Amino acid sequence: MKLRPALLLASSVALALFVAVACSVGGAEVRLGANPNTRAGVGGNADEAGGGNQSGGAGARPNGGGGLSVDPDPNAVCPAGQETTVSGTVYDPAGNLPLYNAVVYVPNAPGALPPFPPGVACELCTDPVPAKTVALSGADGRFLLKDVPAGKVDLVVQLGKWRRKQTITVKPCQDNALTERDSTRLPRTQLEGDIPKIALSTGHSDALECLLRKIGLADSEFTTDEGGGRVSMFVGCEGDDGKNFGANEFADGTAFPSTNQLFDSGKLNDYDVVVFSCEGHKCDTIQTPANVAKLVEFENKGGRVFLDHDHYNWLNRANAPIESAAQFDSGPDIEQSPLKTKINTKNFPKGAAFAQWLRNVGASTTLGELDIYAAKTSVVSLSPNRAQSWIYRDEAPTGFFYFTIGTPVAVKDDDPIPEACGRVVFTDLHVSKSDGGEAKDFSDEETPFPEGCTNGALSPQEKALEFMLFDLSSCVQQEASTPTTPPILK
Repeated sequence: MKLRPALLLASSVALALFVAVACSVGGAEVRLGANPNTRAGVGGNADEAGGGNQSGGAGARPNGGGGLSVDPDPNAVCPAGQETTVSGTVYDPAGNLPLYNAVVYVPNAPGALPPFPPGVACELCTDPVPAKTVALSGADGRFLLKDVPAGKVDLVVQLGKWRRKQTITVKPCQDNALTERDSTRLPRTQLEGDIPKIALSTGHSDALECLLRKIGLADSEFTTDEGGGRVSMFVGCEGDDGKNFGANEFADGTAFPSTNQLFDSGKLNDYDVVVFSCEGHKCDTIQTPANVAKLVEFENKGGRVFLDHDHYNWLNRANAPIESAAQFDSGPDIEQSPLKTKINTKNFPKGAAFAQWLRNVGASTTLGELDIYAAKTSVVSLSPNRAQSWIYRDEAPTGFFYFTIGTPVAVKDDDPIPEACGRVVFTDLHVSKSDGGEAKDFSDEETPFPEGCTNGALSPQEKALEFMLFDLSSCVQQEASTPTTPPILK
């Protein structure tokens, strides 16, 4: 029960009992930093990108409306040993899998959330958040917000440029557990919140576009680059003579532009993430020296790039230090399936969290191990100060099946690791043939999107790839560092 000032003055005993611990009404006074690339965006009009989106779900209100509405009593206090908290679990847009390293906070000001800067930009984990209180989700997706104002408050769930705001009612002097997954999931559409702008190049040997649908993105967000969706579809390697290629049109007959257009149009830097789905061949028609140089520039500016198997030539052909991050060899396919691999947890906190997450979501029965199907072994070696191994195998067949690169990279082999701005992912894991060796999802020039996609539960391998996609989208730090709660300015 809250005590009003008159009651406090009337009883010195009550004052002694209750003044010790205050319910958080105002929290710390914080502000949006001068750095325009703060993790939560920049100040601007609510109708600008990221500012006017609506939060979905029951009882939701538009991001541009409402704001912070707290208990009007500035002297409310809690009994000793009690505090006002909010707890819950962050989920992917589908509301199925918990997400690691997501930022959860109560904004420090009413009205619209500040819009994100459009296009490629550095997004560092040290960037401040405009919040009264902030927390980070763990390997189980759980978070605990302390010192939360009582009353109706806005709650933001954010991972990189994924962001969604809901309004919740907070009761004072207790934990307010959010058990409805819809309250703490990421957005499925632009009407629900912010989604990074993704360019996806389809491939005949994999179907990463189907994985994006399975994690919860609505079909309305898949369009051409002129269509306004947050996922722009391109068809890769279409000009390679005698080769098959991935899906090249929507079910309504709208054709995908060529991936070459992504580079020729000058719009590459309009995107946050670029995903190259495996073609089964080297894609010489798009991996020209000019396009490779543009992709390296994009990465160094803060861009995120997902390279699937045969797309390692984007690294192999780079006339830049990033070429030395890994050595590749297109060896024969591995006949052993499933192949037991290991998760790198040694001196690697994010790797340890990944191993725990895989076990939490049922993708791994033994902590630190992952069985993969249709495995490839493209990676011979890694440069330790340029690349971070995640999934590997010591015994034959050896290999590094998933690694990340913080960009820009060290120029010389013995140079210190520079502060990262962007991130590159390489994986030899596929979503196709990831479920017992059977290809349930596929991408093919004869099958319009999304007719090659299924809606079933994710396989263990697909779950691992989902973790990779969201980690790729998260804020950037030294890969071997422990993720920490972002700062708020007082």
